Amino acid sequence: MSAARAVGAHDFISALPDGYDTDVNKRGSRISAGQRQLVSFCRAFIANPRVLILDEATASLDIPSERLIQSALQKLLADRTAIIIAHRLSTVAIADRVLVMDHGVIIEDGPTAELLKGSGRFATLHRAWRESLA
Repeated sequence: MSAARAVGAHDFISALPDGYDTDVNKRGSRISAGQRQLVSFCRAFIANPRVLILDEATASLDIPSERLIQSALQKLLADRTAIIIAHRLSTVAIADRVLVMDHGVIIEDGPTAELLKGSGRFATLHRAWRESLA
């Protein structure tokens, strides 16, 4: 339960018909994509790996679920090395260092804040993304 609380999954798990004992079916078909992702984060939190690799962790989520996952990610990634593969710029925003790739070639590398100050691809994409939210 402490892992579920840490990543923000406890409330939704407790609200399930049988709480932590609920059968969610094969591949979690009885819970949402965001809830499945939170369960995965619980497992990762319990395993406590030194290095965590996340490949498109928020790709299939709606905006409310993504916000919940972002909060969980910050807790999950604390004090560990993570490699985050993402197209969503909101996922990348929490990174200490960003590598921007184009056709398998690294075209930018640096801290998020530094890349945002420049005029490179990352800054251009980030500005376009922010404008799309307005």
